[in-house]
Amino acid sequence: MKKLFTALFALLLAFSFPLRGSAEGELRFSDVPATKHFAESVNELAERNVIGGYPDGTFKPGNPITRGQAAAIIVKLLELDAEKVKDPGFKDITQANGYYKAIALLAEKEIIGGYADGRYGPNEPITRGQMASILVKAFDLPRYDIPQHENPFKDVKQFVSHTPNILIIHRLGITTGTSPTTFSPNASITRGQAAKLMKATEEGKPQMKTLLASDFDWKKIEWFKDDEKNPGVFKAALVTGRKTSAGYTGDRLQLVPLKEGTGTLSFGEGSAYFPDEVKHKKYYVHVTKTDGEWEMTLEETDDLFLTAAALGMTLEQTKQVDRVSLTTMDNEKLTDSTSFKHCKTGALDNICIAIDKPGQYIATVHYKDGEEIRYGIEAKQQTAHFYYYIRTLQERKTHSVDLNNNNQYSVKPGYKIGTYDIPKGSEEIAVVTREKGTNIFHAEAKRAGSFEVIFPDEHVLVYLHSAVYFEGVELDVLQLGKILRVTVQPYLHDYWM
Repeated sequence: MKKLFTALFALLLAFSFPLRGSAEGELRFSDVPATKHFAESVNELAERNVIGGYPDGTFKPGNPITRGQAAAIIVKLLELDAEKVKDPGFKDITQANGYYKAIALLAEKEIIGGYADGRYGPNEPITRGQMASILVKAFDLPRYDIPQHENPFKDVKQFVSHTPNILIIHRLGITTGTSPTTFSPNASITRGQAAKLMKATEEGKPQMKTLLASDFDWKKIEWFKDDEKNPGVFKAALVTGRKTSAGYTGDRLQLVPLKEGTGTLSFGEGSAYFPDEVKHKKYYVHVTKTDGEWEMTLEETDDLFLTAAALGMTLEQTKQVDRVSLTTMDNEKLTDSTSFKHCKTGALDNICIAIDKPGQYIATVHYKDGEEIRYGIEAKQQTAHFYYYIRTLQERKTHSVDLNNNNQYSVKPGYKIGTYDIPKGSEEIAVVTREKGTNIFHAEAKRAGSFEVIFPDEHVLVYLHSAVYFEGVELDVLQLGKILRVTVQPYLHDYWM
């Protein structure tokens, strides 16, 4: 149900005047014709005795509102008790000011703030950007983290104080701005605009479920993930607390239902990069709607879902796959043919197979022409999330580099590299050989590691580069269980650096 506003919304002298009566069809305010975009809001709030006009029958919708008046309005909107307040410490506000109690109370609740020089500016017109921030905090709207590329307003810049709140009220449909591409954040807000914004905020605040860090005996909530299963059922937003003289105010997680269904939520205290090492929770979020009212039920779980393991290859290769067999790392057969499908990781093509248990596996891709390529797969349980951590590695036991023909980095045609030094003991990582009479180097992997083969007697200039030289070749061997992948490539030095 909507919360009835109790504030009289007008300039200070107008607050004490009652509304003029009007017969059906008669304008309530002579300067608010029905054609104005704010007329419906003004008239409805007036009907509810939320706002009032002037003795001459006007509303003066184009007049600005001051920051002090805005504070008084918000206190009445929220039906707050402003009798006992703490001194907010603003140097331009004394107890003699008519707005002192309202300003002090909202400052204490962190709904409003002052300027860097210690002033509040009670008589200054409140801007549209400031009003957006007040509405978000006063109504505790969901603190969506909206990316800049979804910002439609050219005059709402990134990393500016009111920008997140402007984008929040836009996302919720509370405002469309002064035009489709402008919000005019620094313009003073008029009485008509404010009436429309307040009514729209009242109607646009979504139902929410709020989780407090203190509900779990935590100090903070530092990360969350709401899209691992059925994204779009609900949306989560994190409200970060603040350090005050009385202590930390505490973090809150807001859950906003969007449609009926079941989604997933995980969140925790500590680093999001190492969530299994800190406190965390995992829930199914069940969303239902009955008689227009949303209900959200949280069901705690430790479930893990089937997780896709992506086996990288070219798009053409994906079309030539016949089957994929799966074994343990000890070659124990699990299946001769597991289901697979084409998938993409960013711009890269893969085929994906499903993994349902932690461990290390070998997937062998069998192509229609008889070729076989093996991949190592490692699945690690992530107790704070619903999917396994998956790592894959395509097997490549041998690899070569031709320094006469290596795309961007090659030696001058006809040039022969002289001596080269292979580090002692490097044969335990990879065996390096050079093809006689050429600049072609081969490597055969043995175990994980890396090293460089150095050209000690000369700086070999890279062809068509004036300051880039070959120092040698470098080798890198990756390992996943019994699967090895070796890469050999030019080892370069840029003398401009």
